[in-house]
Amino acid sequence: MSVRRSFSEGGWPRLRPLLLAIAFPLALLAIWHFATVNRPASLIPPPYDVWLELRDLAFGGINDDAYSKTLHIHLLASIARVYGGFVLALAAALPLGMLIGRVPLVRQLVDPTIQILRPVPVTAWLPLAMIIFGLGPRSAFFLVFLGAFYPILVNTIFGVRSVEPRLFEAASMLGCTGTAQFFRVVLPAALPSIFTGMRLSLGFAWVVIVVGEMTGVQTGLGAIIMEARQLSRTEIVISGMIVIGIFGFLSDQLVMLIGRRLLAWSPSHG
Repeated sequence: MSVRRSFSEGGWPRLRPLLLAIAFPLALLAIWHFATVNRPASLIPPPYDVWLELRDLAFGGINDDAYSKTLHIHLLASIARVYGGFVLALAAALPLGMLIGRVPLVRQLVDPTIQILRPVPVTAWLPLAMIIFGLGPRSAFFLVFLGAFYPILVNTIFGVRSVEPRLFEAASMLGCTGTAQFFRVVLPAALPSIFTGMRLSLGFAWVVIVVGEMTGVQTGLGAIIMEARQLSRTEIVISGMIVIGIFGFLSDQLVMLIGRRLLAWSPSHG
């Protein structure tokens, strides 16, 4: 009785979030299994076949084909492009967003053009990227950069323009004027919004990696997904999707962890 009472008092509240988090994926797996099992003519394989393919991609020893034991090569190539494009987008969007949000002349000069270009989908840039940068990794980097750029830019502008005017008055009274206000007032006050933009940006970088790797690259998760689609290897397509989802989730958790450490003072992040 005491063990049951202790579980109900302490164990269940801790397990409840985990059970709720896995309940929906398990339900989807069950639906997927019963909808595809024992149907050899179906183009969508059952979950167990995808699991075998995922194991073969990672460790080999099952199919022993051209894709066996190659997951680490494609994953590392995609990670390099995702984080490389994300870092470039952060380096470009952060100072530009601060300038647009703080300097009226820059906002009037640049913001209309950005607002016109922002709705253009990344897929529409694919032909131009291959013309300008050629086939290969540079086009992929550019497309990932483009997809990651706007979420950081828009949220940085919003964060800068949301800074309380009283903070600038207080900083001026303490002798902080001119460009020093960017680093001591604007940047700290806008950080919560900037981190929100970083989360959206990194997530979108994983979204566009498949498009980015349609530019003739030989390695990458997007590259094997597109190649497997042409070969009707749907189990490889789904395996690539699963890996992208997992590492996109881990990337988001990493940004959230850094945000919680740096923004412990913020009610929305700390």
